[in-house]
Amino acid sequence: MDDLITLEPVAHVVGGHEKPADDYQGGVESIIRLRPDFPLDTLQGLDEFSHLIVTWRFHLGSDADLHLGARSPRNNPEWEPTGTFVHRNHRRPNRMATSFPRLLKVEGRDLHVTDLDAVDGTPIYDLGPYFEQMGPRGPVTAPAWPAVMLEHYWDPAAERP
Repeated sequence: MDDLITLEPVAHVVGGHEKPADDYQGGVESIIRLRPDFPLDTLQGLDEFSHLIVTWRFHLGSDADLHLGARSPRNNPEWEPTGTFVHRNHRRPNRMATSFPRLLKVEGRDLHVTDLDAVDGTPIYDLGPYFEQMGPRGPVTAPAWPAVMLEHYWDPAAERP
């Protein structure tokens, strides 16, 4: 197939969350460590931005756990089944995710961030600054269940029961 691509990570997550969790992702600092073969000036100017766009892979997931089709979010029968591409989890075909962590500082090849919902060792396939002007345009709409489901998503990890 002509559309196949090979990706190599540009960085890896160091520290932060030790294992995947559905909630209590907030307040955890980690490092996105750029590969040593990239020149330092690939990060030049990044420290002027407050947030990043980070594309990563649920590397601890398994192709055996892939779920194509509809299912209830978090298997909660109170929520109507929704399709694979409505869920943001490791059961997606390529297990890719996008996060928007706050950039705290840049030290050499280390990007110190907080609120990155990836775990230690996660491969990062792309990163860049978040431009507010390129965010969603117009009203953003969603059904009610994501707000209920994610009520505690960014609560401090230190408060995880």
